[in-house]
Amino acid sequence: MSRQDINRSGEMEVFVSVVERGGFSAAAAARRMTPSAVSKLLARLETRLGARLVNRSTRRLQLTPEGCAFYERCIIILADIAEAERQASTGEQASGRIRINTSGSFGNHVLAPLVPAFMALHPAITLDISLTDRIVDLMEERADVAIRAGPLKNSSLIARKLGATGKIIVASPDYLSRHGKPRTIADLSHHCRIGFSYARAIEGWPLREGGETVTIPIIPGLQVGDGEAMRHLALSGAGLARLAAFTVRADIDAGRLVPVLEEANPGDIEEFYALYVGQGGHLPARVRALLDFLASHVRF
Repeated sequence: MSRQDINRSGEMEVFVSVVERGGFSAAAAARRMTPSAVSKLLARLETRLGARLVNRSTRRLQLTPEGCAFYERCIIILADIAEAERQASTGEQASGRIRINTSGSFGNHVLAPLVPAFMALHPAITLDISLTDRIVDLMEERADVAIRAGPLKNSSLIARKLGATGKIIVASPDYLSRHGKPRTIADLSHHCRIGFSYARAIEGWPLREGGETVTIPIIPGLQVGDGEAMRHLALSGAGLARLAAFTVRADIDAGRLVPVLEEANPGDIEEFYALYVGQGGHLPARVRALLDFLASHVRF
């Protein structure tokens, strides 16, 4: 069979039915096919992909890691096809309110500068932006999209990567004039290190020393609940802060903040994702428009 003869969307629809209905027989009934036809289609799909998607050795359907990844992509692709057909047939324009939840740092330094261009492209869309570093439940907060740093933990959400940023330790010139500039990791014990007041994946500052990465704990003394507040504390001369590079780049260029211990920077990065509820239904045109815009315009 030539590549042109393969009905990829049809294969995806059958595969999704198998996953969501929990087996070949239920999927066959829903698709008006025989169970053997469904089984043969899935076998052909696996052969073409060169990967096993479903383990058949158990009574209960079990997806392989490749099957899980393929299922998630199928959901997105089929939703895109449905959305394209709906817009083509109705002339639908992306419109309505989008509720966005993100951190103060991302909201102020990345999202806000992009808002005018997005609204010019989509004048029928209104934005409702909430800024907090607190991890929120999208359903509970009635948010359409959450933008967060770090790995995806909630499997009920779909993540779209927007980019990544490095981290920098900074202090104000005033603070350094009063306390001196740390030259070694050991010098940090004599400085106020501003920490976050909420739990993080790594509780401390990872730094390079002697060819190895060590984690320097933050001694409770000055803590804050969001990155933008931490930046302002550093600007005021309250202490040293380790922040995402994109949040302090302008301050460093203007001389308001000074990088310290750059030779000990381990080069770790934070990846940012747009998180949204995408399974079990079609993604609204307004949300798809925002996700596509962010994916092509966000720069760190």
